[in-house]
Amino acid sequence: MRSRKGNIPDKPLFRPQPGKLLEQVSEVMRYYHYSKRSEESYRRWIKQFILFNDKRHPSELGKPEIERFLSHLAVNRNVASSTQSQALNAIVFLYKKVLDLPIADDLAPIRSKKPVRLPVVLSTEEMSRLLAQMSGDNLLMARLMYGGGLRLMELVRLRVKDIDFDNGYIVVRDGKGGGDRTTLLGESVVDDLKAHLAQVRQVYDQDFADGNANVYMPNALAQKFRNAPSSWDWQYAFPSKKLSKDPRSDAIRRHHVSESNLQKAIRVAKNRAGITKPTTPHTLRHSFATHLLEAGTNIRVVQKLLGHKDVKTTEIYTHVLQQQLHNVVSPLERLKF
Repeated sequence: MRSRKGNIPDKPLFRPQPGKLLEQVSEVMRYYHYSKRSEESYRRWIKQFILFNDKRHPSELGKPEIERFLSHLAVNRNVASSTQSQALNAIVFLYKKVLDLPIADDLAPIRSKKPVRLPVVLSTEEMSRLLAQMSGDNLLMARLMYGGGLRLMELVRLRVKDIDFDNGYIVVRDGKGGGDRTTLLGESVVDDLKAHLAQVRQVYDQDFADGNANVYMPNALAQKFRNAPSSWDWQYAFPSKKLSKDPRSDAIRRHHVSESNLQKAIRVAKNRAGITKPTTPHTLRHSFATHLLEAGTNIRVVQKLLGHKDVKTTEIYTHVLQQQLHNVVSPLERLKF
C-alpha cells in the first residue's frame, strides 16, 4: 500500500465523520496509511485551492476552478512541474476519497515549464573540507549520507535492523516512490556507527526499563508485530534526545532526530569551509552519484543505489560530468602571436 506520487491505494472507500473538511482529509489519509508529511502537504494544497476560489466549498467547484488553480500555480507562482503535480494529486484525493465526487479525467491546466536545473555537486576536495568542519552525530550522519547516497528523510528514519554490518550495506525502506533498496555502508564508518549505536542502546535500555520503549511503526505493522514497537531492532538509529507525544495517537514515543539539525550543521560547515556553492544535505546525495560515475561505476549500478525507477533520472549526473570543464583547453591557448 503506497502513498507516493498521488497513487490512491486500492482499498474500500472510507467515509469520514462529519466535521471540518480538512479534519476529514486527515481522517481519510490516516485510514489509507499516508505519511504525516503527505498529510500535511495535501492539507496545505487543499486549503490553498479553497482560498483561491474565495473559500467556496469544493463540492460547489469543478473542472474550470481546478484548472484555473493549477494554471495559476504554473503561470503566476512559477512552480516546478512536480509541485504542480503534487497539488493535482491532493485535489484528486479530495474529490475521490474524501468527498466521493467525480472529477474530470481530461483536466488540461497550463503545465509548468520551469526548467530542470543541474544538481549542485561538491568536488571530492570540497567534500573533505565540509566534513572536516563537522563533528559528533551530525558528522556521522553526513558520512552515511555521502557514503550511501541517502536522502535526508531516509537517513533520519533509518532503523537499527536495516544496518547490515556483516555484508556492508544499508536497507532503505519505503523510499521515495514507495520501494525498498540496498545501498552502501562504507567500511570507514563502521566502527564509529557501532559506537554510536552502543550509546543509543543505553538510552533504549533505560526507556525499556521505564516503560517508554515505544517507536512509531509504519502502516499496520504495529498490529501485525505486536512487540515490534518496543524491540531494539525497530528503534531509530538516530533517535531524538527527548521523548515526545505522537500527534496522531497521543502515545509517548522516542521519535527520530529532527532533520533540521543536520540541515543547520551542513549550512554552518559549508560557511566555515569557505564553500561558495549552495550546499544542503541533498548535495551530498548528488555528490555521491557524480563521484561514483567519475570513478567509472556503471550507471545502472548508480541507478539502483539511488533508487531511481528510470535510468533517465540518473542520467542528469552525466550532464554534470559534461559540465566539468577543468580538463578542457580553450582554443585561445593554442594560438601563437
